Parts: sequence; structure tokens; C-alpha cells
Amino acid sequence: MRLLIANRGEIARRVIRTAHRLGHETVAVFAEPDRGSPFTADADRAVCIGPAALADSYLSIDSILAAAEETGADAIHPGYGFLSENAGFAQAVIDAGLVWVGPKPEAIATMGSKIEARRLAAEARVPVIPGFSDSQERDDLAEGAGRIGYPILVKAAAGGGGKGIRIANTPAEFDNALTEAVTEAERSFGDGRVIVERFITRSRHIEVQIVGDSHGAVIDLGTRECSVQRRYQKLLEEAPAPNLAASTITGLRESAVRLTESIGYDSTGTVEFVVDDDTGDYFFLEMNTRLQVEHPVTEEITGLDLVELQLRVAGGGKLGLTAGDITFTGHAFEARVNAEDATNDFAPQLGRITALSVPANVRWESGIEVGSEITPHYDPMVAKLVVHSVSRDAALRELRSALGGLMIGGLVTNTGFHRWLIDRREIMEGRVTTRFLDECPLPNDYGTAAAAARAAGALLSSAPSSGPWSAQGDRRFTPHSTNRTVAVRDAHGEVHEVHPITDGASVVDSSQRSVVVNEGGQSHTFTILSRSEHWAPKSAGSHGHAGAVVAPFPAVVAEVLAKPGQTVDGTDPIVVIEAMKMLHTLTAGGPGVVAEVRVTAGEQVATNQIMITFEENDE
Repeated sequence: MRLLIANRGEIARRVIRTAHRLGHETVAVFAEPDRGSPFTADADRAVCIGPAALADSYLSIDSILAAAEETGADAIHPGYGFLSENAGFAQAVIDAGLVWVGPKPEAIATMGSKIEARRLAAEARVPVIPGFSDSQERDDLAEGAGRIGYPILVKAAAGGGGKGIRIANTPAEFDNALTEAVTEAERSFGDGRVIVERFITRSRHIEVQIVGDSHGAVIDLGTRECSVQRRYQKLLEEAPAPNLAASTITGLRESAVRLTESIGYDSTGTVEFVVDDDTGDYFFLEMNTRLQVEHPVTEEITGLDLVELQLRVAGGGKLGLTAGDITFTGHAFEARVNAEDATNDFAPQLGRITALSVPANVRWESGIEVGSEITPHYDPMVAKLVVHSVSRDAALRELRSALGGLMIGGLVTNTGFHRWLIDRREIMEGRVTTRFLDECPLPNDYGTAAAAARAAGALLSSAPSSGPWSAQGDRRFTPHSTNRTVAVRDAHGEVHEVHPITDGASVVDSSQRSVVVNEGGQSHTFTILSRSEHWAPKSAGSHGHAGAVVAPFPAVVAEVLAKPGQTVDGTDPIVVIEAMKMLHTLTAGGPGVVAEVRVTAGEQVATNQIMITFEENDE
């Protein structure tokens, strides 16, 4: 079989790996920014399907089918995201005479609507959260919210990934929450319908992995805990879910199978639940009709390959497994490694991977290698760090060790955040709710100063005897070699004056005057300044221009909310930008009058590009 993977990055590499093990040929498709990416080299053949714009590449059904015809592909695997839950795409693949590696289109369409999915779950005797979606009129939705009782959740009826979700704690907050949810849902899914439902304050996000075939076989592969979330995006997952009563576990698994059987499901999928941590009550949330990002933790505790199971049942094959064949062993964690700055509200980060060192004995699912470029066009996840051990405590120890040994040079990631996270009492005890990160103060530093000192020491110890950055005779050091002061620049452009130490430094590249240091799980990349470079430390917070709103990173303008002459205060939203599939609302930062709007919706902006200016204040 020749399998085309209609996706990119780590999931494309993951599918290619299993396909090759099973003896299948593979075809990768890529957009221009991904030319030369590792996943394209892994495949037997790679075809460009368009420019960076998703609509013209990874979301273009015509382009993908054309690539399948050009390469003689027999089947298409959609991965996750992009077109993986697009019933029209699934049907188009089948109509083209190809094997669709996923559930039948009818199941995708049914579960793609949260309104219809709620109805089917109720019919299958699966508990659902009290909610309202009978009308989309604003007054009716507001009335429904009042009957349910605050706080309530407004969420998009279509799509997923945390898009189109807002919380209203009081009736006064409802109108704004509804507007924002509808706007984001329309932009993300082309469907502005919403559901209003009770918001469970102390909720846990628990999943059940299921797999079925077209011959009526359906089994579950246990639970996963996915409650550690930021902006409704999962960050840390584990299997099995800890600290659940036996009756709750049984209820979750039986409910998932019952719902799956009721729709004749014939592939891998996930039924997601909200569990009230105070009462143990559970409610249906949604069903994802695709492979999940977090599927490796289930594979680790079951010993199964979910991609292999997908391929086995695709096109009508039998699953060949029963519930009695499944054995659960040990515990597994997955940490999503994202290109984002946890010290700056998880802002997306760009860069080129200059160094990469992954500890042994871990599972590393990655779309990156040394030389890979992280662009603003796609989501910020660059890898998944997966560990498995005999118990939950042992798996946490493995994860601590792995994060402590991981080196990613040239890119700011969230690994230091993960290392900090897994030492929180709530994580260690397995008592985390989806509100945990909203309620827990985050560090504003992940060992930068100590890392800078280690970097300086490592750079000096590897310095050539002469040259533009040698220690000998350099004005940047004090006269006493035992008490030298060194200036190094970090990935944010900040300059640090430090007394160097060498313990713990690693991955030195003398030709580039750079070093990568792991401090508290965070990879820090530094360069030492040459004699000709100005090394005065950059003032804190100098990331923009006075009297202006600037782009904090490369992005696309999603919406301009200000007009010339408009009076604003410091909290007024001014412009909304989109980067790495996330929306970011920028505010004025202070009171003023808008002087000039320099951008329009749909425009690409660069880091520090001025978007809005304000009139000068004589006072």
C-alpha cells in the first residue's frame, strides 16, 4: 500500500514510522514553509501542495487529492488537526477510490456538531452537562443561561481545540462572552453556533480512548488525564487518569463504549468527559473522531500501536482484539514541548534549532531537527516528550530527569515551565482541575541568571587563544582573571553581565560563540558579545515603542478594533493578531487618543512593527 499523510510535523513522522514498519510506502505533502522539513525526508516521496496559507495547502482538498493521484497513493491518513475531522474530505477521499484511514464520514459529521453529539450521548444514556442550544437568538441563549445558573460556559458547537469558548460568571458578563465566542467560532470554523451550558468550577478533563471496526467490534483502551490546560490547550497528559473512584472509571469506560457502539464507529477515537472533582460526577464533553495528540501515553501503558490499529481497520478490516486482550502496565506522561515563552503569557516564539540533545530512554515525538526553522504559520507544538515507568511516582521521576537533560538550542520553549509544573503539589498528588493554571501564580524566570553564568564559563573554557571574543586582553573582563565579568546575550536580546561558572554547561558551539544550558529544565541559548558589540544591558520591558502598539512577534492581523480619533484607556482592546493558530488581543497600555492605524485585517506584520500610534500628550 502507498499511504499519503495529509499532515505535517511530528504526526506525519509518527504515521510514516508505523507505515514503514508495516512495509507500506509513504507520501508526504508539504506547504512551501515546510520545504526540507524532517517529515518530508522521512517519506518515500514528498510533494509540494501550495504556499503557506492553510486554505491553499493543508486545508486544500483539491491539492491533496491531486497529490494522491500524482503519486499513485492508495490511501490517505489525515493525522490530527487540519482536515482530520472534515467529513467532506473523508467522503472526497472515498469518492476518489482511495482508502480513508479514519471513521466513516457520517460519524465525523455527527460528532462534529456538539449539539448533535449531546443529543446522541443522551440517547445512549451517557450523562450530559445541563445546557441549552435550542435557539441561537441572543435573548433565548441569555434566558437559557439564566435557567441553567451561573457560572456558565459558552462554547462553539463546531470544531474543537479550545476555540470559541468563553466563561460568564454573572449575567453582566454574558453578552460579551457570547460575542467573543461567536466571533472566534465563525473565524475558526465558519460556524458561529454555540451551546450554553453549566460551568463546573472544579472540573477535570478525562478521556477514554476507544477503537472499533466496521464489523461491530468496539473496545476501550482506558482513561487519560488531560486537565493541565492553558487557554483550553492541553499541556501535560497522563495515562491512566489518577485518583478516580472505581465506579467512576467503570462508568466512564462503559459510557464511552456505549456511545461509540450507538453510532457504529469504525476507527480510533476519543470520548471526552468533564468530571466534577468534588462529587465524582461525570458528563459527556465531546467525541474526537481522529487520533489524539496525546495517544502515545495510551500506547505506552497498553503496548499497542494506535496507528497500526487505524490502518488495520481502514477499508473494512477487522480489529482482531477483544477487551480481554488488553493489559494495562505502569504509568505514562506526555509533556507537549511548545515554541512559546512561559514568562510572557506563553507568547509564540520563532527561531532556528541550533542544537538538540535528547536524553536516552525517553520517547521523543518530534517534527524538528538541528536546522529546523519554526515559522509563524502553524501551531507552536514542536515535540512531545513521553515517559513510561512502573508507577506514577516513578514516571514523574523519569520526566524530571528527562526535562533536566533535554537541550534545545536557538528556540525558546516551555520546557522550564514543565519542570516547574511537575513539582507542584497538585501535580504530584494527581489532584489537578482545568482551572489550575488560571489560579496558580507562574514564575517570571526559569533560571536565566544562573544559566547565563554557566554559559559564560563554558564559552570561555572553549574560547580560542585569540580572536574577536577571546578572554585574553578583552575589555569586557576585570583585570583579575579569577573574578572576570562576562557579557552574554540571551535569545530575547537581553544582555547579562555575569561572573562565569562552568558546572552544568553543555552544547558549546565555539564557531558561533554560542552555548545551550539547561537550568531547571529550561534550555537557554546564549552568545558571548565580541569587542565590537555594545554590551550595555537592555532595559527591562523595552520591547516596543513609546506611544504605539507594536507586534510582539510575527503574526497576521485578525481584527482592528481602533479608529483614528478614538479615545481609549489602558485596558481597551486595540488590535487582535493571530500567530501559531492562536488569537492574541493587544491593548492600548495606557489612556490616549488614537492617531493613526497602520494595519488592516489580513495583513502580515513583523516583530516590533508599529500598528497603532497615539497622539502626543502635552501633559
